[in-house]
Amino acid sequence: MHTPVLLNQVIEAMEIKKDGLYIDATFGEGGYTREILSKGGRVLAIDLDEDQIKNSELSRIKLVQGNFGDIEKIARENNFFPVDGVVFDLGLSMRQISQSGRGFSFKKYFEPLDMRMSTETEMTAKYLLNHCSESELFEVFAKNSEEINSQKIAREIIIKRQTKKLETVGDLINCIDKAVGEVDSNVYKRIFQAIRIQVNEEFENLKNGLNGAMKIIKNDGKVAVVTFHSIEDRIVKNFSKNPGIKLLNKKVIMNRRGRTFEKSAKLRLLIKNNI
Repeated sequence: MHTPVLLNQVIEAMEIKKDGLYIDATFGEGGYTREILSKGGRVLAIDLDEDQIKNSELSRIKLVQGNFGDIEKIARENNFFPVDGVVFDLGLSMRQISQSGRGFSFKKYFEPLDMRMSTETEMTAKYLLNHCSESELFEVFAKNSEEINSQKIAREIIIKRQTKKLETVGDLINCIDKAVGEVDSNVYKRIFQAIRIQVNEEFENLKNGLNGAMKIIKNDGKVAVVTFHSIEDRIVKNFSKNPGIKLLNKKVIMNRRGRTFEKSAKLRLLIKNNI
């Protein structure tokens, strides 16, 4: 079972109330949900990935397949509001990385370039890489990852696909290697994350999810957001400047295992305060 990297910090900050209503907006393998239940809270859990829903063995919760960008709609449809707290954890679960077969990891050379959180999504990494123009690919990489080699990598993908479409993780890795030469593994991580973000429209869903959460949370209710990307963190920080919202931790709570790009997590806590 995958344990979220900032689980203890999130649960402590949320101050779970017995019989309080909480939404685990990114259910994954149920780490947050289990802890909330153990402290007497009631949970509505959401996940976009149908496999995460099917593999869950948890009871005593409402478990919904859906996009957390639609959190307000989902909460109202399930008569689960106003809530005491919401948790967003924007990382992938270990099951998605190791077992989904969707090409989330740069180490899975023979997996297809899919990267969809839900197989119901039409866009795939393969389609994006084989149909976007060079300028569009550059924008995806530069905007979503801030990778300094974005232009070189975009150009190499265009050259490669003129003779053979990119089909697998290995095909993309070969393009990155050829474009950059000796590659720091963080380059792979940034490019793969950038593509996944684009395929799943993650930045837009985060903005919608934060707005929706504030519409179905009680006054003084808390929203915990765990991010793994500087732009995600920036979105949360900027959102906290809106009227009626307060950022509880001016100094971001961090967890950094080693110095790898992938495993750096930041926690920001928002509170609804309309008084």
